[in-house]
Amino acid sequence: MMVPALAVTATLALSGCDPEQVTSGADRSGGAADGGGQSVTGFGASPLANADGTKPGLAPLTSDADRAAARKVIEKVATKGRGPKTGYKRDKFGYAWKDSVDGIPLSRNGCDTRNDLLARDGKDIELRSGSDCVVVSMTLKDPYTGKTIEWRKQEATKVQIDHVMPLSYDWQMGAAHWNEAKRQQIANDPLNLIPVDGPANNAKRDSGPATWLPPYKPVRCAYALRFAQVSLKYELPVTSADKEMMLRQCGG
Repeated sequence: MMVPALAVTATLALSGCDPEQVTSGADRSGGAADGGGQSVTGFGASPLANADGTKPGLAPLTSDADRAAARKVIEKVATKGRGPKTGYKRDKFGYAWKDSVDGIPLSRNGCDTRNDLLARDGKDIELRSGSDCVVVSMTLKDPYTGKTIEWRKQEATKVQIDHVMPLSYDWQMGAAHWNEAKRQQIANDPLNLIPVDGPANNAKRDSGPATWLPPYKPVRCAYALRFAQVSLKYELPVTSADKEMMLRQCGG
């Protein structure tokens, strides 16, 4: 059965986005084509108009006014040095894609977090027969590479769910001192989650913006703003190098 992407929630086993090794000194382009000059249509909502992350996608910010507005948000982000990774494990943030997390959008709706996001961002979604959640195929306009991805369940890792602020990064910037309930929130908050190209996500690992940015250049300011939105919501600082790079993507 075919249903509109925003009318469904979806359940699907895709890879997570928080591999535990850092790509030190990684090429910020992720090694892919830069995408400069490509169309910026079809990516979904502007992060300036999507403060809770419930609208689909991550649209590039192209106007001077929007980029200036993004800089004002980024400028509010606090900075500090990155702490030790000691004690970090993915399960410190709860089991992956938990539906029963209070205090965030889309929770307790009968479909797990990952599948809610596929429904939020995917187009031409096909559900498994008899299911209100399980997506077996969809089309994704990937904000990280600028590509249109035709996804089928048989190729699960072709699309992955990225934590914009990686969980290991969160841990090092202060989440190590949170209670488990708050860690589960940031791990499942749609503001911090985007379905993206699997290889691009693997290249990111747990990097901040100073060492990794989306290969598709037009989306980099929007990505920096979304990173800042998560930082501010959860009162997590970023490193000085990351903040500088975030501002630079929006013309600062």
